[in-house]
Amino acid sequence: MLSENHVQELVAYQPHTPVLSVFLNTDTRAATADANKLRLRRLLAPFEEVAAADVDALLMHLEHAYDWAGMSIAMYSCQEEHFFRAYALHVPIRERARRLPRPYVKPLVDMLDQYGHYGIALVDRQKARLLLYHLGAILKEEEVTGEAVKRMKTGGGSQASGRMRGDVGYSEHHKTISGRNIKMIAQTTAEFFAENNVRRVLVGGTDETIARFRSELPKRWQALVAGTFPIEINADHADIRLRAQEAGRKALAEQERQLVNNMVTGAAKGQDGVIRLDDTLGAVRNGSIQTLIIKEGYRAPGYRCTGCEYLTSQTLTTCPFCGSRVEQIEDAVEMAVRQVLANGGDVVVIHDNEALEEAGHIGAILRY
Repeated sequence: MLSENHVQELVAYQPHTPVLSVFLNTDTRAATADANKLRLRRLLAPFEEVAAADVDALLMHLEHAYDWAGMSIAMYSCQEEHFFRAYALHVPIRERARRLPRPYVKPLVDMLDQYGHYGIALVDRQKARLLLYHLGAILKEEEVTGEAVKRMKTGGGSQASGRMRGDVGYSEHHKTISGRNIKMIAQTTAEFFAENNVRRVLVGGTDETIARFRSELPKRWQALVAGTFPIEINADHADIRLRAQEAGRKALAEQERQLVNNMVTGAAKGQDGVIRLDDTLGAVRNGSIQTLIIKEGYRAPGYRCTGCEYLTSQTLTTCPFCGSRVEQIEDAVEMAVRQVLANGGDVVVIHDNEALEEAGHIGAILRY
C-alpha cells in the first residue's frame, strides 16, 4: 500500500540516468487485462528506442508480477541503475507516461491528498464502527459497543432507526445511557484515530447522533471532521466506500477553495502567500513554502542550476547564486514539488478551481 514513505523514497532518489514513470488504470471491470496491457504498450511506445530496457521491465511486471487486484498501478523504472518500483492502487488515476531525470511524483502526491489517511466513524446510540480508510481501501476496522438502548413503543407510527428524530420514544433512563455510550464512543474513536495517524475524519449516522458524537470528540478531532453522511450502522464496505468518497470529495473541494483564497489573499497583501510560477519558484529556493498549491496537470518548462538546484522560469545559462551551469528542464513544476517535499512542506494538487487558474495555476502559502 502506497504511503508517504514511498513518496519520500522516490523524492530522494537521484539517478544519473532518466527514470521512466508510468500510471495505468487496471480495473478489469472496466476493461479486460489484455486491453489494459495494450494501453500500456501504447503509453510506452514513444520510449521504446531511448529506454528499451525500462519499457521491457514495465511490460514484464504487468504481464507476470501484477495480481490485477487494484484499480490502477504506478510504476517506476531505471534499469541502468537497477531501480524498479511498482505500487498497486485502489482508486483510478489519470493515465500517462513520463521519462524525466527523477521519478514523476505529482500523481502520487495528488492521490495521497485526495484519498489518504481518512478515519471513518459510523455511530449510533449504542455502538460505533471505526475504520481506517486509505487510497480506496479499508485497512482496519474495530467495533465499540456500549450499553443497550431500548426504544419504547408510542401511539404514533413507527420510524426507521436510520431516520429517528430527536429523543422521541426513549425514556430518560435510556437517554442517559445513550449519552454515556456516545461519550465513551467518542473517546475510543479519538484513541483509534491517534493510533492510526488519521489526518481527516468522516462521520456517518443520523443527523442527531452525529451532532452529539461530534460535540463529545476532543477539540483536536472536532477540527479534523471533514464531512458527514447518512448511513446505517451495519452498512457493507462497498456502501461505506461509496458514501465516504462522495463526502470526502465535497469536503476536499471546500477545503481547497479556502486554501486557494488564503493563498491569493496572502499574495495580494505581500505577506504569507505567492502566486504564479516565478515567484513560487523563488519561494521554493528560500525554503519558505509551507504548502505548495498546483492545478492538476499543470506543467511548465524551466531552468535548473546543476549545482544548487535553483529553479527559475527565466532563461539563464549561469546560476546567479552559485555560478554553476544552468540547464533547461521539461517540467519545473515537478522539480518544485520534489524540493518542497524534501524540505518538509506539503503539496496540494487541485483539480478544478477558477481562482487558482487566474493566479497562474500555481502558488504557495508561506511559512514566513
